[in-house]
Amino acid sequence: MHFVIMGCGRVGASLAKALDANGHSVAVVDRNPDAFLKLGREFSGSTITGIGFDRETLSQAKTSDAYAFAAVSSGDNSNILAARVARETFGVVNVAARIYDPNRAQVFERLGIPTVPTVRWTADQVMRKLVPQGSITEFREPSGRLVLAEVHLDPGWVARPIREIETRTKARVAYVTRLSEGILAHEDLLLQDGDLVHLMCPVDGLGEIEKILDQPVRAMEEK
Repeated sequence: MHFVIMGCGRVGASLAKALDANGHSVAVVDRNPDAFLKLGREFSGSTITGIGFDRETLSQAKTSDAYAFAAVSSGDNSNILAARVARETFGVVNVAARIYDPNRAQVFERLGIPTVPTVRWTADQVMRKLVPQGSITEFREPSGRLVLAEVHLDPGWVARPIREIETRTKARVAYVTRLSEGILAHEDLLLQDGDLVHLMCPVDGLGEIEKILDQPVRAMEEK
């Protein structure tokens, strides 16, 4: 598949190299030609020097053929504008924009542009290291009703199957991160120590789910 990435900073370069290594076609756009040095000699994709929301520049990147478009430059306005041009002008269905201002991120999510609010994500990750209980919101679908969240599990859930989580929480486990690799969840998958569970649930039910998973299964069974 063909991917277009606007912005060749650390995030954009890492994303481009990962996609290229997996055999995908990748075009990277940046106004600074020196930024492409981050891609390394093994990168086999194309690089286009120009403004990421300029139509001619995006045409050179073959944006109309792209499966997905990621705007990950250091500017909020540039990222959102580029994402909108990619979707509305070039018809790219899968777009995402990196946003530093969390308030702007909420607005653009309502417009149907999936965003990655950098400040909020970083704060969430630091908070997880300091206070491991609770959950970290990873994605919220455009209507705002459903959320994908990484939820903390009490150690008592180790060796229990995924289906017990789904039965007790009424949520759907999307995947499990184990040793830094994602595993597609199925009901018989047994949880291991150190697993990170990512589940999809209604926003208004997340608090109750946190309470359920923050206590050992045995404690619930004894009630």
